[in-house]
Amino acid sequence: MAETATPAETAKSANPEMLRAARRSPASHLASTFESGSVDGTVALKEIPFQTMVGVRVDRASDAGARLASVTGGLPAVCGETIRNERSTTLWLGPDEFLVVAPETAHDSLGGDLVRALVEALGEHPGQVVDLSANRTTFELSGIRARDVLEKGCSLDLHPREFRTGTALATEIGNIPAILFKTGEDRFRIFPRASFADFLGRWLLDGMREFASPEVP
Repeated sequence: MAETATPAETAKSANPEMLRAARRSPASHLASTFESGSVDGTVALKEIPFQTMVGVRVDRASDAGARLASVTGGLPAVCGETIRNERSTTLWLGPDEFLVVAPETAHDSLGGDLVRALVEALGEHPGQVVDLSANRTTFELSGIRARDVLEKGCSLDLHPREFRTGTALATEIGNIPAILFKTGEDRFRIFPRASFADFLGRWLLDGMREFASPEVP
């Protein structure tokens, strides 16, 4: 029998603005530090809080896989692949494991329907759909030195010939487990678990610090 997480039954009656005002993101206390620690034109760090995230476990070759793919625009077939449509981006985490990421407004509690759509697509078929939105936060690291910062504590080969735009892989950054997603030539999104957000945020800031000083000839 399928295992699913039921969307909040209070979603229709909830006030989205009240919900937003009541929440605090895992790295909200570092927002001003991220801003002051960023170096214009070189490297910048910010948190993108409250992204909608849904964990999916399903055999992508099954009928249930096809039904879920109709919601997400497809399910990635190989390690590192991502698939994007107008409402979400789906990351490959394993042969039958995926993470669907979408903007905050896609969440059912704020008037969206992504979680419900995935639950309904799976139905009673074998698989799993779980709302993981509170499990992780999102950091965006950008700029011409973003890769240099990451290479201080990430064992992946981040050279553009290997780690191309659109690639997402589970890894460790500064010894912290995270998903690293390259969204542009010099732009990365990092998905750490909420409990590691403070440590990883400060680690990234420390890695950026050298680029605030003029280069030594």
